[in-house]
Amino acid sequence: MHNDPKHHSVRKIVLPSGKSIEVVRFNDTDAPPSRGLHICPDCDSDLIQPVAWSEAAEECWELVLSCPNCWWEAEGIYTQEQVEALEEHLDDGLADMLDDLQRLAQANMADQIDRFITALQGDHILPEDF
Repeated sequence: MHNDPKHHSVRKIVLPSGKSIEVVRFNDTDAPPSRGLHICPDCDSDLIQPVAWSEAAEECWELVLSCPNCWWEAEGIYTQEQVEALEEHLDDGLADMLDDLQRLAQANMADQIDRFITALQGDHILPEDF
């Protein structure tokens, strides 16, 4: 496990109950990140996303890329390899979001169960509640 902040990120999530959890994500590599299409040239955010695309000549793609962090936007023609690398990064981001959603749902359920148990123990649930 690395203690270097470059090797992990922490995201704080606040549950509807007000309870907060921290999701820690560790990077598995010591290599410096290469600058791909997913990195914003203005703010270095790795949240670049395609907002429009079409096929171009010779196995290339014309993309309009946008950064939701600083609103940078650019249009360009990129190789198939560049587009596949961007797509892989977007797929990894989607997998991370789905993992975070599952952890959030589990934390929410645990919180609801705790509140239900407290209500049961305090005789706050009556037959007419059902």
